[in-house]
Amino acid sequence: MENRYIKQSTIVPHWLPSGYAFWYRRQLATGGSEFIYVDALTRVRKPAFDHKALAESLSQQTGLKATHGSLPFDWIDLGQNASWVRFRCHGSVWQLPVGRALEVWDGEFDDSESRILAEEVPSTKSTRRVVVKFINEMGRPVEMLWIGYDGVPESYGTIDAGKSYNMANAEGDVWRLVDKETQRPLAVYKATVKGKGDFVIKGSARTVKAKEGAKTDRPKQPEGEEEEEATEINTTKKPHVFVRDYNIWLSANDDSEDQADQISFGGTEFNRYDSGDVYLSPDGRFVVAYQFVPKVEHKVHWIESSPSDQLQPKLHSHLFFKPGDRVRLERPRMFDLERRREVPTSDELFRFPYELTHWGWSKGGECYRFLFNERGHKHLRVISMRRDGIVRALVEESSDTFIDYTQKDYKLVMDKSNELLWMSERDGWNHLYLFDLESGSLRNQVTQGEWNVHSVEEVDEVSRTILFRGYGMVPDQDPYYAHLACINFDGSGLQVSTEGNGTHTWKWAPNKRYLIDTWSRVDTPPTVVLREAQSGHQLVQLERVDAADLCAREGWNPPEIFAATGRDQKTMIYGIIIRPSNFDPSKQYPVLEKIYASPHDFSTPKSFSELDDQRERADQGYVVVQLDGMGTNWRSKAFHDVCYKNLKDAGFPDRIAWIRAAASTRPWMDLSRVGIYGCSAGGQSAVAALLHHGDFYKAAAADSGCHDNRMDKIWWNEQYMGYPVDESYRDSSNVYHAAKLNGALMLIAGELDRNVEPSSTLQLVHALIKADKDHELLFIPGGSHGLPYFKGMVACAQYCRRLSSS
Repeated sequence: MENRYIKQSTIVPHWLPSGYAFWYRRQLATGGSEFIYVDALTRVRKPAFDHKALAESLSQQTGLKATHGSLPFDWIDLGQNASWVRFRCHGSVWQLPVGRALEVWDGEFDDSESRILAEEVPSTKSTRRVVVKFINEMGRPVEMLWIGYDGVPESYGTIDAGKSYNMANAEGDVWRLVDKETQRPLAVYKATVKGKGDFVIKGSARTVKAKEGAKTDRPKQPEGEEEEEATEINTTKKPHVFVRDYNIWLSANDDSEDQADQISFGGTEFNRYDSGDVYLSPDGRFVVAYQFVPKVEHKVHWIESSPSDQLQPKLHSHLFFKPGDRVRLERPRMFDLERRREVPTSDELFRFPYELTHWGWSKGGECYRFLFNERGHKHLRVISMRRDGIVRALVEESSDTFIDYTQKDYKLVMDKSNELLWMSERDGWNHLYLFDLESGSLRNQVTQGEWNVHSVEEVDEVSRTILFRGYGMVPDQDPYYAHLACINFDGSGLQVSTEGNGTHTWKWAPNKRYLIDTWSRVDTPPTVVLREAQSGHQLVQLERVDAADLCAREGWNPPEIFAATGRDQKTMIYGIIIRPSNFDPSKQYPVLEKIYASPHDFSTPKSFSELDDQRERADQGYVVVQLDGMGTNWRSKAFHDVCYKNLKDAGFPDRIAWIRAAASTRPWMDLSRVGIYGCSAGGQSAVAALLHHGDFYKAAAADSGCHDNRMDKIWWNEQYMGYPVDESYRDSSNVYHAAKLNGALMLIAGELDRNVEPSSTLQLVHALIKADKDHELLFIPGGSHGLPYFKGMVACAQYCRRLSSS
């Protein structure tokens, strides 16, 4: 039911060349659609044309059965002030000028943008073929990534600036087009037989966000397949610097390598120079080259019991780096090319790296800069390596626990002003700071307060202003609600640009003068308005779904938003309560918690959505709750730090306090029957609930859980559990505590899970058997991570049986 209303309030604007007007296709409650024209200057929102008159005329001239809400086209072209509309239909292009009759149009009609998707989705299989000519008018290379049937992107190469490429597609193929230099997604294109032909990639193309979790740049964690060594030096400057016999060599040009001089002598097979990490100074007199010890090869093996292409089982192997494994150990070295010798430098400030990130030479070439991320993530430094060999930290971040480099990461080098905009939690909240890159001194803290900067939207170096997404900025609202705000570089002029008590998302006009702001809550359907970007002033209300009408017409049972104090009796914990659609307050219902306590984010839904999974559980006879306890992300640093070396905590003291507080005024919540379920990190926590809080939780279902963090991926676990691997890893292991199991447990795993090894679940099973603890296991041949079976009746039947008998 909610899906129809979500579609109704989902606006994809198509801006006209004027920059102040656009049209969008509006979904009707009846299931049809209509086209809406919006003018920001006059604050007008109206039908883009007379739908009834066009439908009648089109039906008469073509024999098609067209109606107001069911027109046989989904893309239009509008004239200035909507003076005419054009569309493609029945093999022709048609035009309807205001006040005139519908006519066939014989001019050019570009509907290529109609194949641009608002968000990334997997490709769909089809036998229908279509050839699309991708034309790159960006002025720089564009990379093409095909989005596979499983949603995983695969690169199909690069289209150079000004070039084109004919790509054979199946209808339903989806492509992510990415700026090769900045890795910024430009558009998501879907091939259709109806829209066959050319697709022009323009600099003004509507940008989109890649699907969450998809990588659009170099991964921060050293996992997966070993990258092939680059064969080209990333510079075209002369003289020619290259790698031979694991060392750095210098020749006059590309054609004279046989007359080259060796200028480094410490390179060996196991400590060699990387041909892809050689960086010349702007004047060509100095070079920085990276010497490295390769990371250890840690292979994980999966047995596919029932392959589709053969009878016998199949072995799969994959590089999978785990906590404690040796990472690639890099060491940048500087060479004076005129003197043909190394410039001595100290590595004291970057001796134990998890990762070094190349930043490049300063504008004048006086120093080379790179980012040092220490193993264990307690220090993050911007390092300056000068030509005279002096090495110093320009900016340093430190923490007694961990630096959240994977989520709270923003760094902008501004060469013109020689400044650095830097994200940090140094005052206990995630904020922006402005540094002088010459001296490394802090100029000023840009944002401050007991709220968080989530991400930077845009920086204007001329006006010295920053647009950013903030969490918890508006008093008396849920601290997880997102708002758009603007501030000056010096910290003055802070202004929240979005209004409405809910969480906000927005879409920009190409000129960034206007934005379309959508806000909602889980208990409040979306409202969509057009705002002036600079002031945040509302210009036009575009769409609004009335909650009262939704309840009256559809019998909608909204989730309840609830907040209560956690373990310390002062920190507020926020969550939601979902009741069955046939809820009877005179009855008592078992309580079922959906958990995902991963420290990298929060999990409780904040915007209006279908909540399919939660509602399905509720309608099986439960009160479903979902909340975020301490140790999860996007509150204060102290709130987050609860997870450090303590993943077994999972916020359970806060969760139990919150559920008890909710039940104290809701007698229909039966706390003698509380169950819990989760997937991945949530699966790990669901088991921990029965191991450490079996007096409160009576049953659990855990899908694809990482039950021992020593078995899981390196980047995620060392981020929160630290390095080196110590007893804290064992203490948070479900396997280690298996004998403490108290309650009914169901474990689910897929034999081909590449995100969390299935062995993690099987090792827990082994420990439970040794401890003589009853449990149930569903092991799925060919299954991957986050199994669809988990959303089906199998797990729910387990809950019903266990909880009803508790």
